[in-house]
Amino acid sequence: MPRVYIKTFGCQMNEYDSGKMRALLGKDGFETTEELSDADVVLVNTCSIREKPEAKLHSFIGRVLPMKRQRRVIVGIAGCMAQVDGERLYKKYPKVDLVFGPDAVSRIGEMVATAQTRRVLDTEFLGEEGYPFPSDVDPESAHRVGAFVTIQKGCDNRCTFCIVPATRGDEVSRPIAEVLAEVSALVAQGVKEITLIGQNVNSYGLKIPNHPTFADLLRAVSAVPGVEMIRFTTSHPRDLGDDVIACYRDLPNLASHLHLPVQSGSDRVLRRMKRFYTRAHYLDVIRKLREARPDFVATTDIISGFPGESEADFDETMSLLEAVRFHASFSFNYSPRPGTAALRLLDDAVPDSVAQARLERFQARQREIAIEEHARLVGTVQRVLVEGPSAHDDGVVCGRTSTFKTVNFPGEAALTGSWVNVRITRGFANTLRGEAE
Repeated sequence: MPRVYIKTFGCQMNEYDSGKMRALLGKDGFETTEELSDADVVLVNTCSIREKPEAKLHSFIGRVLPMKRQRRVIVGIAGCMAQVDGERLYKKYPKVDLVFGPDAVSRIGEMVATAQTRRVLDTEFLGEEGYPFPSDVDPESAHRVGAFVTIQKGCDNRCTFCIVPATRGDEVSRPIAEVLAEVSALVAQGVKEITLIGQNVNSYGLKIPNHPTFADLLRAVSAVPGVEMIRFTTSHPRDLGDDVIACYRDLPNLASHLHLPVQSGSDRVLRRMKRFYTRAHYLDVIRKLREARPDFVATTDIISGFPGESEADFDETMSLLEAVRFHASFSFNYSPRPGTAALRLLDDAVPDSVAQARLERFQARQREIAIEEHARLVGTVQRVLVEGPSAHDDGVVCGRTSTFKTVNFPGEAALTGSWVNVRITRGFANTLRGEAE
């Protein structure tokens, strides 16, 4: 059988697209391999939100292309970076056979076949009408406790720092019947935890009259037999309504955790980012979520050094961290991305040294809060869905709580996929340690 090797750099959407490519190529007779040297087709699927995945792409391509001198191998670049810089990459790497964006994933088999005789560049956006969401299940899902399911593609927001609208196009909601069918297929393979993904899941269906809302979708997925845990990402605070908050009150298999990107605690910076909510609104959403689900845990995204951010603005971000007490954050220095509106603000750029100092200050306090919150859990019993053996310790398994806490405890691999009550014995910055009850 021909073999395909897929390397993914980026977010959960990139991971999901890679899974779809594995599934679609599997139908064409390809076997997935983890050994680069065995591959007949090598695909790298990469993000373009920040600079680091781009650097990884160029390094990876530099390692792969020399393989073509020894044998026939098709090499392709996929994902958001390919969408934005497709023509440039096509010219920069004349030995690369395929360059294609996310909207072309459904045609991966056809493109690989074409690349046997000629190079392929496909970065066309597809229309909203009848958008082809691949329904084939990633063959690797059979070995996992949790799996992603996409509910939409693209984004209609125009946050000034974000390149997603340029990489994934306008927002399109997936028909609810297709979402539920994929969820059911995953459950049939043994998946227990479903994570619904999209650029802004809270706006699911809002563009279409009488279309089910995201809250309707949550309730429908919750009712699928065998779904034991539901998570979702990414959420926009502006669109997280009371109907979704009510799901935290009503659906026991909806996780007690939400990643809710705030980006900044300053209203002035939020306006410059075109986020269309205020600090007060964000805090009100958090309050309502905690009222609906007392054990609710919030995590977030933070950008340090956005153009024009003053020391007072950053102090507002620090005070928001104290007010919410996020259990974890993805925090980064602002990174200029091509084609984004924030490039017009660079005359007011924050010096790199200042942005870095602010980032380090935020991360240090975030780490302290995480340790404090985890210390409070010592002595409690947490219900843990076991994901598998620890990658670092023999005789230890790891899993997650409903609040998305990683817990390591002594146990056998046979526990994978089961719920175990674990008494927490130690808390660290990112994980918990315990003993099975």
